[in-house]
Amino acid sequence: LPVSAAPRALRRPGAADGMEEEEDEDSGGRRAAGSPAASARFVRCLYAVGFLDLFGVSMVVPLMNLHIKSLGASHTVAGIIGSLYGVMQLFSSTFVGCWSDIVGRQYSLLACILLSALGYFLLGTSTTVFLFAVSRVPVGIFKHTLSISKALLSDLVSERDRPLVMGRFNAASSVGFILGPVVGGYLAEFEGGFYQTSFICASIFLLNGGLVWMLPWSEENADSREHCQDKGTNSFSAKSNHDLHLKSATSRAVTNSSFFQTPWIQVATVLKKIKGIACSNLWDIFLVRFLMSVAILLYYSNFTLALEERFGVKPLFAGYLMSYSSALGVLAGCLLGPITRLYGHNTYRLLLHSSTFTCVLILLYASALSIWMVILSSTFLAFSTTIGRTCIIDLELTVGGNEASGTLLGVGQSVTSVGRIIAPLLSGIAQELSPCGPPSLAVGLALVAIVIMNANKQKYCSHGSVKLKNQ
Repeated sequence: LPVSAAPRALRRPGAADGMEEEEDEDSGGRRAAGSPAASARFVRCLYAVGFLDLFGVSMVVPLMNLHIKSLGASHTVAGIIGSLYGVMQLFSSTFVGCWSDIVGRQYSLLACILLSALGYFLLGTSTTVFLFAVSRVPVGIFKHTLSISKALLSDLVSERDRPLVMGRFNAASSVGFILGPVVGGYLAEFEGGFYQTSFICASIFLLNGGLVWMLPWSEENADSREHCQDKGTNSFSAKSNHDLHLKSATSRAVTNSSFFQTPWIQVATVLKKIKGIACSNLWDIFLVRFLMSVAILLYYSNFTLALEERFGVKPLFAGYLMSYSSALGVLAGCLLGPITRLYGHNTYRLLLHSSTFTCVLILLYASALSIWMVILSSTFLAFSTTIGRTCIIDLELTVGGNEASGTLLGVGQSVTSVGRIIAPLLSGIAQELSPCGPPSLAVGLALVAIVIMNANKQKYCSHGSVKLKNQ
């Protein structure tokens, strides 16, 4: 089944052929997908998929360290198992993202959701450290549901509306991440609470799989075909026609690549796509993503401990402050539409300004003399980091091209995974010098990212003209 539906304008009955169609500015789904009720419903269902995904995961993750220690694992063993998950994510994200380009988003998304559900079900039966480690394997390899969902959204919407839709998807996911720990913490109070929470998480993933299965894939397919045939009837700008042609080519490529190809053909195609990314000129974008990811991770790495050492603030207050920042991040995701319109949909300028703002705010936190300065920096940092994450993904897809969106998102996720592995090490070394060491190092890395962006300003500004070399 094809996975992309080209944006389609709505025509008034009886309108003249040359008349421009109107867009519904107030309807997020319709404006994002640019097609009638089926596409709007499709996009809204993907928002629900993102919400349920992080809601289920955030119920379990905060309880995992306590559970593995209750099984008799030492701190070292618990750390090794935690690192094992990160390493599996590092190597699997690129391959799974590329695989979704080959077999289609529906099959790959369903497979990842169901195999992740299996992992959390095994976690609910983990009565030994060995079983706990085994349960993390399917999750570590296949828990890329959000990346594939973002790739699917990229297929569904126009390049102009992509930041808006991605921001809303991130906002919906963040709401799940805010609510999940509360529910998980409540369930953990009961006897066998961790096991119950794990089974509930697995059930939520099964529910997500059913939701994905019931999505109107056939309607999206018919919508795409009808739109391709009706190209001369509807009025489009030159840019919209270019987007339509690109997305239609993507749809045909995925359709022709059958899910029932032999595994060897699929592996060879995956390796070819990854080679195309490796030989492309996207290294600077991924380097900016890596540097900004490490900078933000360094900011949060010793946040609770640093607040206690610097200002005598209890961990409970730090937890409230982080929840407050997460809630503001949701608001920032909802405001991405007006912000991108304010910037004339110039993703480069928005990313540069948000990265610069992030750097200044981390510097303000590192040099804060009172807790109120920390609260101020956390407030605005929630906005700048949310906007920056969405913009860097949009820039990767725009410069790299939509034809390999799953691969691009997978490589980007791998870059972030490397940051998650390196950041704790850098944080530990910097913290030996001062509680302000990690955020000070973060400021330096963010400055390097800003310099790289300025050095490649011409390339970023002409982001629509740069494509992968091998495509």
